[in-house]
Amino acid sequence: MTVDVLELVRLRSHRPEAIAEAAARRPRRPLLNTSGRLMIVAADHPARGALGVGGRAMAMANRADLLERLCLALSRPGVDGVLATADILDDLLLLGALDGKVVLGSMNRGGLQGASFELDDRFTGHRPEDIERLGFDAGKLLLRIDYDDPGSLTTMESTARAVDAMAARKLPVFVEPFISYRDERGRLRNDLSAEAVTKSIAIASGLGGSSAYTWLKVPVTDNPDDMAEVMATSTLPAVLLGGEVGDDQDGAYEKWRGALQLPTVCGLVVGRSLLYPADGDVAAAVDTAVGLL
Repeated sequence: MTVDVLELVRLRSHRPEAIAEAAARRPRRPLLNTSGRLMIVAADHPARGALGVGGRAMAMANRADLLERLCLALSRPGVDGVLATADILDDLLLLGALDGKVVLGSMNRGGLQGASFELDDRFTGHRPEDIERLGFDAGKLLLRIDYDDPGSLTTMESTARAVDAMAARKLPVFVEPFISYRDERGRLRNDLSAEAVTKSIAIASGLGGSSAYTWLKVPVTDNPDDMAEVMATSTLPAVLLGGEVGDDQDGAYEKWRGALQLPTVCGLVVGRSLLYPADGDVAAAVDTAVGLL
């Protein structure tokens, strides 16, 4: 579809209440369908200032282009829903693209990419009460832990309280944990070794006063053969995250395919690699990912 930016601006400026109205009448569905699998397209990167894809530093900066890619992805068979921040979800509500879809609100986007405070990842996005009020289906939060950065402790505590608040509302929350570090240039990196991912899962699983509504959103380790042992760390349901895959899209698919066979892994949450594939074919990339499920 072609996104009419003028119409979106008209609605936002003249009838801002149209967003709440669209949310109220949105047909809903269970988080999991009868297959027990979940395919979510992620688009919450821009709110953290992370606009790059591959070698294109501003690939996600054009909002109309991003919305068109999202609408195309959401229209493909087998795609269950979307993960995004309020600005993007509001646009998708006005476009009618969220009807009958699973909607995940992105909760903490304060750890801006490249900032000195990146690991003090404040909750600047959806609050639990927002997700409840809008009738969305779940929330997602990012938890990066650097043992040398005290900002990680602030994020851990805030994460635990968010887990509590979501559980009190009986709303699922997807926790995306990493053990992180800064390289020689001070850039934040995520450790995808089996030991680091295992530790991150163990830490995330124990946050809050109840894990009843907690899901995990985890990466595939550097060595995919380690995933069975890594995922044995917790009984919480999990989805795999896509992340940057570079030009080796087929290699990424194979990594996901193997990990999707594990008993706690219920699906995929993938963003840039499907919305901005190297060959430009969004529909084909999405369909291939859905086929893995």
